[in-house]
Amino acid sequence: MKQIFKKVSSLCTVLLMMAVLTLTGVSSVWAADEVDDTVKQTLVTTAEGLTDTIIALSDEDIENYTKSSDEFTVGAMTAWAGSKDEVGALKERTGETEVKASDDGYTVTVPVSFEKADANFVYIFDASTGTPTSLTVDVQYSMAETLRRAVMNTIMGIAIVFIVLIFLSFLIYLFRFIPNPEAKKKAQAAAPAPAPVAAPVEVAEADDTELIAVIAAAIAAAEGTTTDGFVVRSIRKINRKKR
Repeated sequence: MKQIFKKVSSLCTVLLMMAVLTLTGVSSVWAADEVDDTVKQTLVTTAEGLTDTIIALSDEDIENYTKSSDEFTVGAMTAWAGSKDEVGALKERTGETEVKASDDGYTVTVPVSFEKADANFVYIFDASTGTPTSLTVDVQYSMAETLRRAVMNTIMGIAIVFIVLIFLSFLIYLFRFIPNPEAKKKAQAAAPAPAPVAAPVEVAEADDTELIAVIAAAIAAAEGTTTDGFVVRSIRKINRKKR
């Protein structure tokens, strides 16, 4: 019985220690997420003041500030210049400014309403110095605007693909007009040699007049007469059959 009691006591002790460690971890997370009211108010005031100042800047002021040596100033001006035309003129600051703590600083979000679209000015503040390190202007597009942008991007992508294909086809078509010495040499090597032209053979034909005179003389000699007594008009070969 004592051994069983000891085992149960040991198990309860282990469970109690695990519960204490779990609660300690949770409390640490809560402490990390919580922001002191004084710090929070300072961050909200700074972020809202920066937002109002940036929105009120003219194009000339923005261009001048982009030449600054301060990294945050240049980044903030670049972010606002890229979103200024998309959101339009200022209407009002809507909603409550949110402050979230993290391990390396604070994230402050200032919601602002404009004529064309709403936008969130998201600042990152350094935890040790309390100064802003970056600004992002997050434009909140409507569903219709989001769909329109998606359709336009799709159409542009398809159009670019077709233009590239047409250009490549045109280049391939032009290749036939470019002389290719290697192909010409191969064609000449593969072509058969021209057959020698036979020289015309001149066949000497016997003169019928001379042949008739010779035959007439032979007949006259055989008959013992002269060639004046007869005239050879034709010469015909007689085929004699063998018996």
